[in-house]
Amino acid sequence: MPRKPSPAASSSAASALDHLNLVAKLADLKEDHYRTLLTLSAVTELLIDKGLISPEELERRINTLDSELDELIGASLHPMP
Repeated sequence: MPRKPSPAASSSAASALDHLNLVAKLADLKEDHYRTLLTLSAVTELLIDKGLISPEELERRINTLDSELDELIGASLHPMP
């Protein structure tokens, strides 16, 4: 007659499975992130190659958005009393 696994063994197996699922989700996220960056890079190059934007315009816009995001994050972390 087969032995039943102990509760600790079942818990350990469930924890290992949870860990494996988390690793798989992280791998999927990395793949999605890579594809997004690849697409963004291709679109950016096309816009510059076609003369629709200049590298300088792009850099200014990036800096503006980065500053706005920093301010927004700072404001949400330190709300006014």
